[in-house]
Amino acid sequence: MTSLLDVRDLHVTYSGGGGDVPAVRGVHLSLDPGDTLGVAGESGSGKSTVALALLRLLPAGTRITGEILLEGEDVLRMRWGRLRAVRWAGASVVFQGAMHSLNPVQRIGEQIAEPLLVHALVKPDRVGARVADLLEQVGLPASRRRDYPHQLSGGQRQRVMIAMALACEPRLIIADEATTALDVMIQAQILALLERLVDESGIGMLMISHDLSVLAATCDRVAVMYAGRIVEQGPAGEVVHEPAHPYASALSAAFPRIGDPASRLAPRGLPGDPPDPAQAPSGCVFRPRCAVAETVCATVDPPLWPVRPDRDGRSARHAACVHVGPGGGPERTDSARDGSARSGPDPGGPGPGSAEEEEETSR
Repeated sequence: MTSLLDVRDLHVTYSGGGGDVPAVRGVHLSLDPGDTLGVAGESGSGKSTVALALLRLLPAGTRITGEILLEGEDVLRMRWGRLRAVRWAGASVVFQGAMHSLNPVQRIGEQIAEPLLVHALVKPDRVGARVADLLEQVGLPASRRRDYPHQLSGGQRQRVMIAMALACEPRLIIADEATTALDVMIQAQILALLERLVDESGIGMLMISHDLSVLAATCDRVAVMYAGRIVEQGPAGEVVHEPAHPYASALSAAFPRIGDPASRLAPRGLPGDPPDPAQAPSGCVFRPRCAVAETVCATVDPPLWPVRPDRDGRSARHAACVHVGPGGGPERTDSARDGSARSGPDPGGPGPGSAEEEEETSR
């Protein structure tokens, strides 16, 4: 069966006056209909870059290589007309910060109606009824369609963004920090709404968040990113409660657990800062902040190895750490010993999958 979303060896490199900046390095992701995949990591880890790359929403001049297969069709090789048709109707985005994503001088009903009219999915005389249905679907009365964004609370504006994302009945929703800056009660309501939509409609959802606890509560699987690459991925419960990579372990320890006094008293945070993507350290990029780093970590950038693989070498969870390598410990493969185990090609190198060259973007 073809996956809803299949990302293969994705590299994203920003170009600027100071030189190339490899923001994403060799990311692999897959998502099936009806599933929710979470992507976690600190600010600057590449989460939002991945989200924007999926629909080629990155700035012109950004280099993208790899494959982004949406129901088997490569987004990076779509012509402009096909890409415009896929946006909103095939996949849609719920952006962070609804107040900055909504037009402040346009009524919310008109903004929800825009993708419907652009894609001609509803007859003009039925658009009003469809807008009313969408508002009620996200828990807002239809009468609010005449309001302007400033007349709504933060949680209500975020619901409007979700209604817009659902307008064209996409198969994939990308939620990029959709609950950031909302209070705890509103955040819980938004997360419950997203879960219900996935369960009822069978869509796939990619949820981006810096909060691992949010992803643990809502996602089937979680991928943890650090410095532009995935360092661990697998079933959400295992990644959160039994992390195999030191960085995933640090993220998991960063939030207290109800009923566990020790978790509230444990020191949190990591020493140092994430590396500059343009000047990443050799070997494992997490090495300068890792408490269990070894000499080999200075020369080896480990691939994603299976965590507790079965006899066939298969595992539902993978981590990019030498301690998870063959043998389940510091033992290395021959390629790891000589430093040749890499996550993918040089992210700064040129490739055939160029970023969006048209500066025009479409709703």
